[in-house]
Amino acid sequence: MPAVLFVFTSANKTLTGGQTGWYLPEAAHPYYIVAPHADIDFASPGGPNPPVDEGSVKNYAHDEDSVKFLEDEVVKTKFATAKKLSEVDPHKYDAIFYVGGHGPVLDLAKDPVNIQLASRFFQAGKIVSAVCHGPAAILSATDGTGKPIWDGRKFTGFSNAEEAAAGSEASIPFLLETEITKVGGVYEKAPELWGAKVVVDGKLITGQNPASAAPLGRELVAALKA
Repeated sequence: MPAVLFVFTSANKTLTGGQTGWYLPEAAHPYYIVAPHADIDFASPGGPNPPVDEGSVKNYAHDEDSVKFLEDEVVKTKFATAKKLSEVDPHKYDAIFYVGGHGPVLDLAKDPVNIQLASRFFQAGKIVSAVCHGPAAILSATDGTGKPIWDGRKFTGFSNAEEAAAGSEASIPFLLETEITKVGGVYEKAPELWGAKVVVDGKLITGQNPASAAPLGRELVAALKA
């Protein structure tokens, strides 16, 4: 079976001091779509047990996959044994997937180990995927010529309008839509706030928001099979 690395943030505080972390359904929904088709490992900058966004646990308390994910013994073991990013060997994986939540904007976006890792995946022709704020983790990734991987490529991610509607602009250091557009990305989004949107541009797969996590999982499986 192919192998996929799920990468989680290790950040647990926003710039304004609020609790944050990885966003529950953005991990749970793709996980249960991808797991029957691939071996999955977990990793984060800090290694084991990266922090979950507590707000997402409350918001998705009645979501079947999200509840299952938190109680799943296999998942718990994957979290307990999650690799540090510095320990990851890209050669062992066919794809990398960055889970969203505000955390990636705070730590993964500026983490040199992560930037190098994402670049190596892309340069090796592997699938690079991310949902919601997850694309922030690959903001500074480069292709084999040193150019941003976004240059001229279509993408999506949490929109500036959604950030404003959530009242969270002050809690993060930059707006994802703005910054990736600055390095050449061509932004696309759903016609309505919180609507599902997935963009596939070659081996680069991005999803806009929590509603996009499951559709992204399906696109990731399709790419692995291709």
